[in-house]
Amino acid sequence: MHIDINGWKHVFKLDPDRDIDDSALERLCLSGTDAVMVGGTTGVTFDNTVDLLSRIRRFEVPCALEISNPDAIVPGFDLYFIPVVLNAGDPDWIVGHHHRAVKEYGPMMQWEQIVPEGYVIVNGDCSAARVTGARTELDPDDAVAYARMAERLFRFPVVYIEYSGTFGDMELVKRAAASLGGARLFYGGGIDGAERARQAAEAAHTIVVGNVIYENLDRALETVPANPDGTERLA
Repeated sequence: MHIDINGWKHVFKLDPDRDIDDSALERLCLSGTDAVMVGGTTGVTFDNTVDLLSRIRRFEVPCALEISNPDAIVPGFDLYFIPVVLNAGDPDWIVGHHHRAVKEYGPMMQWEQIVPEGYVIVNGDCSAARVTGARTELDPDDAVAYARMAERLFRFPVVYIEYSGTFGDMELVKRAAASLGGARLFYGGGIDGAERARQAAEAAHTIVVGNVIYENLDRALETVPANPDGTERLA
């Protein structure tokens, strides 16, 4: 099945290391979201990833794995997103982990399923920033420069601006998105209901909703831009 990420406007992101019951998972997968992404910074293992995938696969929603731990690569996802943290202080998050993964799994990799992401972490207090040593003191010009690097220097199809746990500077996001020609800008962080989803959707091409799923499922569902019948929810 061919998956076109250019049509994605809304993605739910589930962490294998966090609990979600079957009823909540069903509501998410049938919500009208464009895709479900599986990924997290810590506590991600092969076992909890394959368990979550098997539960999501009961539904027809596209499902992607965002790889943070090469030991937790699970076959059976539609796509595999590979973060390249452009503002990482630790070079392992730019090329190191990627080299080791390709060295081990290269002969088995289905390259048409792999989506490299130019990842930019902007919230210095989040786990991803601490793990990668990210340099997070960025202004809009920095974000634009990283976006242009990702698209035009490295030819990445996705630029991901990650505020992780806090709602970010939408002017920074909007400027980064406007600088792109064909790459798609994903935004994640602090989207906790319909209003912030609307603001983020006006700035980015694709919004990623994560933490609120575990805090308030009804508010998470309000972020979906359309019901399954196609009626607009965020218009």
